[in-house]
Amino acid sequence: MSSTPTLDEVARTAGVSRSTASRAINGGSRVSPEAQQAVDDAVARLGYSPNRAARSLVTRRTDSIALVVPEPDERILNDPFLSGTLRGVNAALGASDLQLVLVMARPGDSSGRIARYLQSGHVDGAIVTSHHREDGLESALLDTRIPSVFVGRPFDDSDTLRYVDMDNVEGGRTAAQHLIDRGRTRIATVTGPLDMTAGVDRFTGWRSALEGAGLDAGRVEHADFTREGGAAAMRRLLDVAPDLDAVFVASDLMASGALRALREAGRDVPGDVAVVGYDDLGIAANAATPLTTIRNPVIELANLATHTVLALVADDTPPAQTSFPVELVVRESS
Repeated sequence: MSSTPTLDEVARTAGVSRSTASRAINGGSRVSPEAQQAVDDAVARLGYSPNRAARSLVTRRTDSIALVVPEPDERILNDPFLSGTLRGVNAALGASDLQLVLVMARPGDSSGRIARYLQSGHVDGAIVTSHHREDGLESALLDTRIPSVFVGRPFDDSDTLRYVDMDNVEGGRTAAQHLIDRGRTRIATVTGPLDMTAGVDRFTGWRSALEGAGLDAGRVEHADFTREGGAAAMRRLLDVAPDLDAVFVASDLMASGALRALREAGRDVPGDVAVVGYDDLGIAANAATPLTTIRNPVIELANLATHTVLALVADDTPPAQTSFPVELVVRESS
């Protein structure tokens, strides 16, 4: 017997034909329970490991899942939301033999390139995160028919695309209401990009809370979910609304930049300006002024998205949960 067991040896040991052994190993049909058990026992006894290339010809599976991220490369390394998503997906795949394929799709890239890659059979399923309206990934994935899940609500509201998310509208509303309850009346916001549903939904929630309280909802600046963008937006707010006494910043990364801008302007936090962020992924607790924030369960969301894709690939019933509740974490900044 060779040092590396072959399919022929498995068949001989199990007392079945080579084709029966192949179907049993690769999950094919028309294999009796007795033959399946005999092959399973032979595989265990011999320590046989199927050739992945040959197996893929039978199963038409690649044993790979794509994580599609339409952001510049540096964002993967520097943005805690994206790095948390990567950790969550990788952890969910850890108990399997599946390989994670990272597909970088920068904003403005042709969605056709990504669609062609997914349609060509390189992966069995796809998880999309941090998507933008103009990147075309929603329509591209509808066309591929590949099992896919978005981390974050897609703009397509036809219930055709699967996604997992938290209630970002309620998150924005809760953040603003916390500031209102603290007695703040001149409350500004730094939004995320409005070509992303997270940016739109958090802004919508903030505005609804202010309007419900009869407060002015006109102190608004838009940014890009980066630290530098948050600092620049905070400076613009101080120029156009120097009387503001609170600000909701739609990510902790932007809020860390906003805190720096407030400090440089001589504003005390929370004495002069109370600040609430969004995410609670480490930056908030470690800020110079620990940041009140909305917890965004990124790792759990990515984990759930991965298990949903795996269930779809296996033609199983995916998990029923698609949304996580809102949790406010109060610290010194408010």
